[in-house]
Amino acid sequence: METILRRELIHSKEVSRLIGITFFVLATCFGAFVRIPLPGTPVPFTLQTFFVLLSGAVLKAYYGSLTQFIYCFLGVIGLPVFSNAGAGFLYLLGPTGGYLLGFILAAFLVGRGIKSTKTTKEIFFIMVLADLLILTLGTLWLWSFFKLPIGKAMISGFLIFLPSDIIKAACASIVYQRIRKRTDKIFN
Repeated sequence: METILRRELIHSKEVSRLIGITFFVLATCFGAFVRIPLPGTPVPFTLQTFFVLLSGAVLKAYYGSLTQFIYCFLGVIGLPVFSNAGAGFLYLLGPTGGYLLGFILAAFLVGRGIKSTKTTKEIFFIMVLADLLILTLGTLWLWSFFKLPIGKAMISGFLIFLPSDIIKAACASIVYQRIRKRTDKIFN
């Protein structure tokens, strides 16, 4: 029975990657619907960053960032995949636009950084850096496009999310470390 479980069902890496990309696009979509409004910020808490970080780790830089680009593209063309079932190009100009751009870059950063890491601590560190990139871009977006004072933008766009995002990064790094050997064989 164990040898059956070790066999690949799909021998094509391209097909495996397509399945992985599809899974993480859908997971990011579903993560947007786990939405908790927070006081003092127009940006809700979601589970998206967990899947963004994991997509970069599992699919690596190119395919992880492609996954997040496809997610954003689907929202821009009108599918209600963004938080609060939002969609359309104008959604990108809303309060979460900087975070969405950060998703693409963060998945790329995780995918690049994860190549040479071995320990869960190193993976966690890379994921926290990538998450800080998302939060920084989101905060800068709130400050520049919504003309929030920098202090208010820091509080409502960065600091309020920091504890939960560190927890999501920790969870993503633990999950990835446990599935790493298998996913590296499947996708890379």
